[in-house]
Amino acid sequence: MPDTPDRSRHSGKYHVASTPERLECESQFTGRGVTIAMLDSGFQRHPDLTTPKDRILAVVDSLDPASEAVPTAVQGWQWHGTQTSAVAAGNGHLSGGEYRSLAPDARVVLVKLGREGRISDEHIARGIEWVLENRKKYRIDIVSISAGGDEPIPYTSSIADQAAEEAVRRGIVVVVAAGNSGFEQHHLPMPPANAPNVITVGGYDDKGLEGGQLELYRSSFGPTVDGLLKPEIIAPAAWVVAPILVGTEQEARAGALFELVDTPDSSLPARVRSLGKAAGLDAGLERRSPAEIRVAVDSAVRGAKFVSPNYQHVDGTSFATPIVSSVVAQMIESNPDLKPAAIKHILCATAERIAGSDVYRQGFGILEPKAAVEQARRAPGGLPAAYFSLPSVSDGAATFYFLDPTAQSVSIAGDFNGWDPLATPLDRDPNGLWHVRVSVPGIGLLRYKFVLDGDRWIEDPNNWIRVPAETGGLVSALVVGN
Repeated sequence: MPDTPDRSRHSGKYHVASTPERLECESQFTGRGVTIAMLDSGFQRHPDLTTPKDRILAVVDSLDPASEAVPTAVQGWQWHGTQTSAVAAGNGHLSGGEYRSLAPDARVVLVKLGREGRISDEHIARGIEWVLENRKKYRIDIVSISAGGDEPIPYTSSIADQAAEEAVRRGIVVVVAAGNSGFEQHHLPMPPANAPNVITVGGYDDKGLEGGQLELYRSSFGPTVDGLLKPEIIAPAAWVVAPILVGTEQEARAGALFELVDTPDSSLPARVRSLGKAAGLDAGLERRSPAEIRVAVDSAVRGAKFVSPNYQHVDGTSFATPIVSSVVAQMIESNPDLKPAAIKHILCATAERIAGSDVYRQGFGILEPKAAVEQARRAPGGLPAAYFSLPSVSDGAATFYFLDPTAQSVSIAGDFNGWDPLATPLDRDPNGLWHVRVSVPGIGLLRYKFVLDGDRWIEDPNNWIRVPAETGGLVSALVVGN
């Protein structure tokens, strides 16, 4: 495979902001020492993962681990996994580092699911089971799944959901794509995106611009059949730059088109005559004027979503998911003792919602890498899952926990104190864990929110029960008594 960096001269015309640019995330943490298992339809050993250092620890077919998981000839089912893995951990080698991920030093294990792109619940479960069997060998910290199962059933009935839950119980962070059916009548996430303890990722569209206007993507969303609100978080799901597979007709086409973009008008007809077929242009175009040729070339580049000879932009929650996985890799690098529940809590607590947009479709809101990594760095490691579960009720009182080592104050407002943001402050442990015990009625539905630093109201990241508020939006709810 060629490994010559593509330092294209077309960034002004076809440039799409890279993920670090869009998320304004220049971090000292790059996923070093962290391993992400990518579960997808197939893979290529792409230079963005192998050059200058090969960070692919293994490529395996979960249905036949003894077979060769990377065929000699490029197959269509390799596209998706190659692109998601590069979005998670690619270093942008063929772009001179421009189109790198947020975790360009992370290691990856590439686990092929299904057959020729067809993936079922059983296939996903088999992939996760392979990860569990080989976790220690490859020191796997994160599972990133850009695939969905068969149908939205209760998570207790899905082998994919149960496998994902088992992975979380064993200390692996599981990040799953919500799916792309948000504008359809049947918009529920498929397994394992409906599992309670995975981080389900939806998407937004910023038009590929740093600081661009934000719109919600067509992400699948809940409530699930179990009543869980999914996704938990949203990340860029459109205009995400990913590599074109090496050795494909698409790579040859992109190269030919960008050669034509660079060709001066005086030579353009002759160059179209020699490159037109490879570029996928209409026969006879060389007989048109240079202006007409340039319109055709420009249309072809944009239609194929090429941003340079080696990269294109892609869309779907499949690509929002590895972005979140790369931030999780940064968080784990910054604090290797963090457990999955704490990581999920921090991601939710630091997210910011798109104002005026449907809260059910965006969960806690937009991924905020800087805030998440900073909280992870300062958070206590090894906290047990009990601190990140539903608030416990005993002897007429409920105990609430909130983890935020960066907050100056945290209080709780709800039905029990007239929604007064000052009436019930939480106590802070030195490590940034906040807690309070509140008297509750003997029976009923207790609604509440946390208030951070006096002005930021947020639902409880530890409580999956959220209900509509009279004033709009959502509030957390706790069922007290029978």
